[in-house]
Amino acid sequence: MVYGALDIGGTKIAGALVDEDGHVVVRARRATPARRPAGELAAAVTAVQDELAVHPAWADLSCFGIASAGPVDAGAGTVSPVNIPAWRGFPLVELVRTHPATPAGIRPVLVGDAVAMTAAEHWRGAARGVANALCMVVSTGVGGGLVLDGRVHAGRTGNAGHIGHITVDLDGPLCPCGAPGCVETRASGTAIAAHARALGWTAPPGVRPDAAAVAGAAGNGDARARAAFDRAAQALAAAIAATAALVELDRVVIGGGVAQAGETLFAPLRHHLARYAVLDFVRGIPVLPAALALDAGLIGAAATASAGRSAGAGNAPALLP
Repeated sequence: MVYGALDIGGTKIAGALVDEDGHVVVRARRATPARRPAGELAAAVTAVQDELAVHPAWADLSCFGIASAGPVDAGAGTVSPVNIPAWRGFPLVELVRTHPATPAGIRPVLVGDAVAMTAAEHWRGAARGVANALCMVVSTGVGGGLVLDGRVHAGRTGNAGHIGHITVDLDGPLCPCGAPGCVETRASGTAIAAHARALGWTAPPGVRPDAAAVAGAAGNGDARARAAFDRAAQALAAAIAATAALVELDRVVIGGGVAQAGETLFAPLRHHLARYAVLDFVRGIPVLPAALALDAGLIGAAATASAGRSAGAGNAPALLP
């Protein structure tokens, strides 16, 4: 028995077949044509499914999970990713369900990508066995998910814990979501790179001027690159402290492409968190890197689908292993 999974974000569309122990059997990937028409985006998703469907393990497919940048509507099966403008209310579940290779009777289960990452880290990652946790994806955007009382809390629509759209700068620039000063406007990979460039940093010849390049420069001591990461870390710390004050957290787990910067991000994050999380019940919360790295969205999508199938409850992402 294997579980199908898709993880759709502003940079990549990834797919996998995942076994019952949460291990990836086979992967497929396409770049996300994020600024292209809806049909081209759909074709990229279908191409990933096509690649998975030719693997022998596809014959053992029992369910299918989809993690997508949000907002998502798990009940309707639609997605409206902030960083994919052509998809507004796009029927992603129906697209995957009606793929010619998808077995009859399988209805894919949809959940926000950060909630899927949370499911994965709680199943077999850095949040395993933790009763109350916040898991975050810091990448092209910033998302999050919550574990409360030992269960992943996806919310009514599958978007609960979307920490990237907490306002941390009351007079800040408008986020792509339309609100001012969201965490995402300071802490996403896009925002980090943009701020570094605004401070005068430039990438070496032939290197893309993205957050990974900024992280490399910061690691080599570039003050402008370090300042961009410090600004991002401050925004993340403020949002984490606010979330901890609301729900009392035992642990915070951070994954996504930006988290691959390691101590370039985590050192200033811990510094700022000590400034913001000062009440007794929020002080000293451990902040750990995600254990499953870039596979977390796929493993979490599979876990969500498996849980929904086992419960016989359709979209039931809170019922996880």
